[in-house]
Amino acid sequence: VHLTTSLVLTGQDDKLKPHSIVTIYDPTAGTGGFLSEGEEYIQQVSQQVSVRLFGQELNPESYAICKADMLIKGQEVDSIKLGNTLSDDQLASTRFDYMLSNPPFGVEWKKVQKQVTDEHKTKGFEGRFGPGLPRVSDGSLLFLMHLVSKMRDPREGGSRIGIILNGSPLFTGGAGSGESEIRRYLLEHDMVEAIVALPTDMFYNTGIATYVWVLSNNKPAERQGKVQLINAVDRYSKMRKSLGSKRQYIDDANIEDIVRLYGAFEEKDESKIFPTTAFGYRRITVERPLQLNFQASPERLAKLAEEKPLQKLDDDQQQALHEAIATLDAGTLYRNRDAFTQDLKAALKPLDFKLGAPQLKAVLNALSERDEEADVCTDKHGNPEADSSLRDNENVPLGETVDDYFQREVTPHVPDAWIDQSKCDEQDGEVGIVGYEIPFNRHFYVFQPPRPLEEIDADLKACTDKIKAMIEGLSA
Repeated sequence: VHLTTSLVLTGQDDKLKPHSIVTIYDPTAGTGGFLSEGEEYIQQVSQQVSVRLFGQELNPESYAICKADMLIKGQEVDSIKLGNTLSDDQLASTRFDYMLSNPPFGVEWKKVQKQVTDEHKTKGFEGRFGPGLPRVSDGSLLFLMHLVSKMRDPREGGSRIGIILNGSPLFTGGAGSGESEIRRYLLEHDMVEAIVALPTDMFYNTGIATYVWVLSNNKPAERQGKVQLINAVDRYSKMRKSLGSKRQYIDDANIEDIVRLYGAFEEKDESKIFPTTAFGYRRITVERPLQLNFQASPERLAKLAEEKPLQKLDDDQQQALHEAIATLDAGTLYRNRDAFTQDLKAALKPLDFKLGAPQLKAVLNALSERDEEADVCTDKHGNPEADSSLRDNENVPLGETVDDYFQREVTPHVPDAWIDQSKCDEQDGEVGIVGYEIPFNRHFYVFQPPRPLEEIDADLKACTDKIKAMIEGLSA
């Protein structure tokens, strides 16, 4: 809490001038920890600044404790609300200077799905959830978008947000998904200022990796168009006694070091700076031609019974169909679909019933196998058909053209492949669906070469010799 508050409020001298009034908001207020910490921090670094605290909490007991704490501090208790922030925002029209939150990790939002979905569909970007909705199993990004909707206009000084999230909001969801669209909105509107990776085992009820996101809609000039990633996973001290899963904490010295890394805004081992476009890509669909051979062999004829469209025929019709196809030479292997289809239709002509298009397709499916030496199957316009089993996707970095990437990465390996031009992005209309993800760990990964084989062999020999000596000792 102290670290997140420090990151959000550091360097805010312009806003924290004497006789100014600032507002702090927490949509998941709990017992008021973030609100109290925010007010205390401001009173320490500035003079004669009035701080107004606002919050909303779902749990009645936590809400009561928070409200009592606000009474003690002389705050307006009516500014603390009880209820679900996602479905019933009781401070809907209010905007705030600073927002701090530690929403629940990985908690599903199924109970409020109708209200949230309705707001997304009916209000769009006029509401809180315009960019998209994450999967129902994790509502963390909903709280983030809720906070973004409460930012002041940049012309009025803008707002800053500090929110603690787990790792999933960084990368879950592919291009076009709700999570990706939310990240796209935040990055394309240049709101993400920094993301700090925290040590594990920091919370009482979970040991998972967590991250502090710092957002602003009024970035300093040097930070515009850029995102700072800070790797603080090793910045911790061990607790003398564990509290549940909480075994580590960030001491004051490490908090100061992390805040300095953030404030310096420089490239270091623990600090990386990227343009916002570095996290974007276009997902293109790569198709390859369909190549099939056909044969009326007994093994393939047996597969006719597995085709659902053919199961609608009665028993006599199925028997007649089987016998008609069996008149084709079982030993002939066709490598051209048109030639086989012509012979097949001739064999089916004596039947007293006619197969529909889906049933004919089912017959061809049962009697075919993929064959790289077969002719390419084409449609009625002569264009090659795509083989769905060979379909693949490629992620093209936003800074590179789709054609250049395709010629370099795909064509040398599969010369007959092509890009599905129909898969276009809804927003810009260009080929490929735009996606955004932040692969945090990849940017800080340091390769550790394996030990020499001789060293490993020596360790193994030492272990086996020790075991052998122990066994000999027992047998003696």
